Amino acid sequence: MRAVQITRFGGPEVLDVVDLPDPTPGEGQQLYEVSAAGVNFADTHQIENSYLAEQRLPLVPGAEFVGTPVGGGQRVVGLLDGGGYAEKAVASPRLTWPVPDGVSDEQALSLVLQGTTAWHLLRTSAHLAEGESVVVIAGAGGVGSLAVQLARRWGAGRVIATASSPEKRRLTEDLGAHVTVDPALADEDPKAFTAALREANGGKPVDIVLEMTGGNVFAGALSALAPFGRLVAYGMASRAETRSVPPGALMQRSRAVIGFWLAHCMARPEMLDAAMTDLLQQVADGRLHPVIGGRYPLSDVRQAHEDLLARRTTGKLVLDPAR
Repeated sequence: MRAVQITRFGGPEVLDVVDLPDPTPGEGQQLYEVSAAGVNFADTHQIENSYLAEQRLPLVPGAEFVGTPVGGGQRVVGLLDGGGYAEKAVASPRLTWPVPDGVSDEQALSLVLQGTTAWHLLRTSAHLAEGESVVVIAGAGGVGSLAVQLARRWGAGRVIATASSPEKRRLTEDLGAHVTVDPALADEDPKAFTAALREANGGKPVDIVLEMTGGNVFAGALSALAPFGRLVAYGMASRAETRSVPPGALMQRSRAVIGFWLAHCMARPEMLDAAMTDLLQQVADGRLHPVIGGRYPLSDVRQAHEDLLARRTTGKLVLDPAR
């Protein structure tokens, strides 16, 4: 089969398209023909070996796929421990979900990692209550574009999205954000970012921040929180060191910093079932609109990673193993 393999850590240049033997299913696993594989920002950390779990070489990246069982069967979207950037992948059927007719491969892939993350950020980690203000950092991205829509649907009083260009900020407004903020304000001074977030909330501190950048964005967003506000950290996109937060700084304003990593939900599949069942139905009904960023041939995997790292993309990126 054709697959993307890395044999050394680094940037997009380490992604090589090679021929490999078909993977062999273990006990309780199934071999699937992959029709599309999802690309996630976490994949760029994985190939650098800079993410939360240490990686071992050689490896085939990719944590999500859409496909059918070898030999035929229902089209499913599923989660993987790795191996998604390939024509075939091995997965546990317990971590796959049937894709309804009318839901595209790209739409389904937007839900399995990014959609479930957005769902649990708001429901499980932040415990969004009706009327609360929500800041979505990177609101035009895969997680952010869905979090903006879900926050509106679930009764947020004000949704504030950050995005790095006027076009992306307009997109978040089309998705339901009440107002937008340029995250570049945090580059020089976190205080300027804090002030902009509060101004966007009518001069008041904010209740919830979904934060995936780190560095100055994290610091500025934390300072913008109201008493009993919650910042949920779920990424480190800036690759910049984030200042530690002493307990006293949290106690002074009764603020909370919460970490979220979807990998922990994989050990509790019922948590993924709840999110995927809801999200797939919302897409099938036309109530939720995933933003599709592009379908790249497998042979253009380096370009997909370069575009993602350069912030040239919006929404969900996928790879087509047949091309």
